[in-house]
Amino acid sequence: MLGLPLAHWLVVLSAFITVAGAMAYIRDTLAGATKPNRISWSMWAMAPLIGTGAAVSAGADLWATVRIFLAGFLPLLVFIASFVNPRSYWKLTTFDLLCGVSSVMALVFWLSIDEPRVAILLAAIGDGFASIPTIVKAWKYPETETGVTYLASFVSALLVLPSIPVWNVENASFQIYLLIANALLLFAIYRPRL
Repeated sequence: MLGLPLAHWLVVLSAFITVAGAMAYIRDTLAGATKPNRISWSMWAMAPLIGTGAAVSAGADLWATVRIFLAGFLPLLVFIASFVNPRSYWKLTTFDLLCGVSSVMALVFWLSIDEPRVAILLAAIGDGFASIPTIVKAWKYPETETGVTYLASFVSALLVLPSIPVWNVENASFQIYLLIANALLLFAIYRPRL
């Protein structure tokens, strides 16, 4: 492992930072301090996991794909944690459900086609629709979110960029999406302090 190239070490460091950020969110969710939007977190789990499968089937670099996998697996853990403490429940609105349906539609469309590049883009679009309810919630109620989680995810995505061996849809699109989504979430959460 010590003989890994720098790019692979960046992915490993990125993974540790992502896990630490997710653990902070899970801790705050279990304590009832953070109230995850279940639409966002369930779809954040689904879209990247589908994106991981599509990236692997398209021949994407496995080291670059690790970050995408974590972007799905860790939200799955947050989603599960949201059911443990009843105080961590965030009431879903019609808007949340419409975003969830849009996210699912993007993923269903992907399942009906056999084109991995389009699948990766549709997974990112689906994930983007899933982000909207939490961005809106964070804008209105920033105290219901754990900002360090999104900061960790942003930094992690930045660290992965130099490890991308070939800049193409398969390797780079989801990383770029993650940067944009986390930047928006950070702005929504920390905007009152600015």
